[in-house]
Amino acid sequence: MSTSSSHPEPASTVSNSAVPASGSNGRPAPRRKRRPTAESMAAGQRDISVSEFFAKNRHLLGFDNPRKALLTTVKEAVDNALDACEEGGILPEIWIHIERIGPDRFKAGIQDNGPGILKQQIPLIFGKLLYGSKFHRLRMSRGQQGIGISAAGMYGLLTTGRPVKIMSKVSVRKPAHYYEIQIDTKRNRPEIVNGRGDGVDIPPGEAGRKAIEKHGIEWNEANHGTRVTIELEARYQRGRGSVDEYLEQTAIANPHVTLHYLDPEGNQRDYPRVADVLPPEPKEIKPHPYGIELGMLVGMLKSTKQPTVSQFLQKSFSRVSPAVARRICESAGIGVRANTTRIGRHEADLLYRAIQETKIKAPATDCISPIGEELILKGLHQVVPGEFFAAATRPPSVYRGNPFVIEVGLAYGGGPSVHRVTRETLGELLDQSDARTLRQFLTSTFDGLGPDAADKIIKQAHLKPRSSPGKLRPKEIENLLHAMQSLNLSDGQSMSVLRYANRVPLQFQAGGCAITQTITGTNWRSYGLGQSRGQLPRGPVTVMVHMASVWVPFTSESKEAVAGYPEIQKELRLALQAVGRKLGMYLRRRKLVKHQGERRSIFLRYLREVAGAVSRINASDHEALYEKLLDVAKHRTVEADLQIDESGQFVEEAEEAAIAEDFGANVLIVGPEPPA
Repeated sequence: MSTSSSHPEPASTVSNSAVPASGSNGRPAPRRKRRPTAESMAAGQRDISVSEFFAKNRHLLGFDNPRKALLTTVKEAVDNALDACEEGGILPEIWIHIERIGPDRFKAGIQDNGPGILKQQIPLIFGKLLYGSKFHRLRMSRGQQGIGISAAGMYGLLTTGRPVKIMSKVSVRKPAHYYEIQIDTKRNRPEIVNGRGDGVDIPPGEAGRKAIEKHGIEWNEANHGTRVTIELEARYQRGRGSVDEYLEQTAIANPHVTLHYLDPEGNQRDYPRVADVLPPEPKEIKPHPYGIELGMLVGMLKSTKQPTVSQFLQKSFSRVSPAVARRICESAGIGVRANTTRIGRHEADLLYRAIQETKIKAPATDCISPIGEELILKGLHQVVPGEFFAAATRPPSVYRGNPFVIEVGLAYGGGPSVHRVTRETLGELLDQSDARTLRQFLTSTFDGLGPDAADKIIKQAHLKPRSSPGKLRPKEIENLLHAMQSLNLSDGQSMSVLRYANRVPLQFQAGGCAITQTITGTNWRSYGLGQSRGQLPRGPVTVMVHMASVWVPFTSESKEAVAGYPEIQKELRLALQAVGRKLGMYLRRRKLVKHQGERRSIFLRYLREVAGAVSRINASDHEALYEKLLDVAKHRTVEADLQIDESGQFVEEAEEAAIAEDFGANVLIVGPEPPA
């Protein structure tokens, strides 16, 4: 008779799943974790949208801290406004209004007088990342990727939960359109939250004004244009890397623009245009053969509709004529009438190598629109104080098949920015600063203020370098202000560098930018400035560098630094040397005039005594001898009488004072004359 049903099994035969195994110490051994299978791993995989990616990596787009987020939002909206106005043939006028609506919350509104946006395009432009018309065309523009303004709206939604508001008007006779939009980051698509998902149409005339009041829409009355309003978590702070600095630098590189700026403290600042003509409109070009890679060529061959290789080369690339196409095909060993559908990977490789070996003209440069030397001088003179201004524009060059132009402007003199700060402004900057020490506050807040100058200020004010900026007492702030305004900081002042790409200021990542690296690698000592190895030169100098290109090689998606291609660095170096030579010439002439003036003052101090002594010895006429000696002294120090006009030429009274050196064109000299 079986006992299996009436008696339990021994413990040793019980399944491991029922009774945990015991270790050597009598405790249950830990269960072995079940490893995932290919099926379980596949079930957990899914695709992500670009919006979802950047929502989690917003630092890549310039939204890595509240202060920078405010700047990036304003920057992207202003850049889009400028592009829209210029493409529409309209002299840009832009209104920027930043309003504080909470302790760490701001509302930024930017309106332009551009041509407006069609109703069906508004949700896509402001509510979808990587949507735009600029990525696939080769022509100079501020925006490139179709990310900026929609990313700003996404950041506002993430930090405040408020949608981006857009009002756009294309004509005084047609209805305007008002949308409140938020991004669905899971699917990278816009969601319209007003007007039952269809927005609101604003009729023209008096009915439109009543509708604007009814819906609480912010709008400066204009016949056409677009206004975008974004609420976001941010921090407003003046000084380096601020919205104020960005707008000031924008006015320099865009002298045809009028800016109206109302800051969170209620201060109104206007930057009127100094040029009434739009820059030449850049034309779109096809890619240059030298700028493509093998994989791109293979993809273009697969998608082309051209039947033959020769026609493909002529229609797909710039600067490829029938003769050039024939030379490329002959070098590759491929017939000019070969069918593009039969070109395999091997033939494509031969074709690619033949392109690199064939001499092809550089691409046309009407696709870019540089600022120009005359307007650089006007823009610098309007915003940057100084006594000597010079500009240089290099001939067009090419990197990876992309044409580009390097422009440099230089301003000398005017004193450091700390000399122009007021007591109220200094107090606000100290309160707003996130710098840990007073030394760090001075060097990070004021352009051109180096560590040596900061130490001189702190020592003069009888303060400690590691003092906290926000904890200074009123008397200490007064001492700091007095030291900042009274000290001669020219020797300790470092060069201020204004970097631009397609007329847009670059305010961050200066150390990783090819522009800064080339400036520090230039020998400025030969042009009369002090410089330590690997450092910016010292002196009251501001240098503006602009790169104009159909495709600027930024080092990151936030578009804050230019990559160091050898061709770009070469053109940067040559342009910097061009303005450096003019600066060196000006400083030598100033030094010459000053030196000769000092010599003359010494002569004049003793000439009458010398004339009296000689007249007593020779019994000659004292006054006649004095006049002759005075003529000799003036002749020997004739350079002391020289004056320099605004174009850099000497205003001479004597022919023998002529100097062969010439500044050349594109120089402006203002302010006090060199001391005699």
